[in-house]
Amino acid sequence: MQPNFVTATHTTHGEPFEEGGSQAVKVQLKLREMVLAGDLKAGSRITELALVEKLGVSRTPIRAALIRLEQEGLLQQMPSGGFAVRKFSEADVADAIELRGTVEGLAARMAAERGTSEQNLEQANECLDQIDLLLREPVLHEEAFSRYVDLNAQFHTLLGGFSASPVIQRELERVGSLPFASPSGFVGVQANSPQARDMLIVAQDQHRQVMQAIVQREGARAEALMREHSRLAQRNLREAVRSSLHLPGVHLISPSS
Repeated sequence: MQPNFVTATHTTHGEPFEEGGSQAVKVQLKLREMVLAGDLKAGSRITELALVEKLGVSRTPIRAALIRLEQEGLLQQMPSGGFAVRKFSEADVADAIELRGTVEGLAARMAAERGTSEQNLEQANECLDQIDLLLREPVLHEEAFSRYVDLNAQFHTLLGGFSASPVIQRELERVGSLPFASPSGFVGVQANSPQARDMLIVAQDQHRQVMQAIVQREGARAEALMREHSRLAQRNLREAVRSSLHLPGVHLISPSS
């Protein structure tokens, strides 16, 4: 499961968690929200017993949720037992974004060199057409911005599939699940910036250019464009860490000196 650091997570809002196989997932969503919102501070230790009392569920789903959040990278296991909320350096997050851009660049190059189906191209272009419609508005309201986030994630997923390589797709899924490394990880910065729409237009132009490079079988250009595209996320990371914007999870990142 990929953590989404842009859109809100569905929770029970204080209602009792349902019993059954989905209980661990519900606890996982609630704990993730608490970490990203700052209710569980970076470096703080988390004990199962405290969560049992706080959430009103048994230790079994809590233990499963903690393990899943460790696998996502938001928690780390302590040598003495239990878990703690992870701290991230800005450099580590930047490296994760760079890694995603590198793998996405490889996927784009492979798609250009090997070719992809007309159906794939139509799906991607339809997705970009919908983004164009959103960006025609002078200002993006909350619903439109949320729609942009969904379409942006959809395009990046489609692009990864263009490689027709299970290995590449698996690695993209893996790197995209790293905390803050997903394609929409810091798009929220643009929603709170006076230059928001301008930045989104730049990103959309890069989307269109990489599609053109794939169609024209320009592998090196397609790869370079996707690597450059990831630099927008790195720029947003720097702005998020150094600004007063209250974006989910940013408090977990320590700025580089």
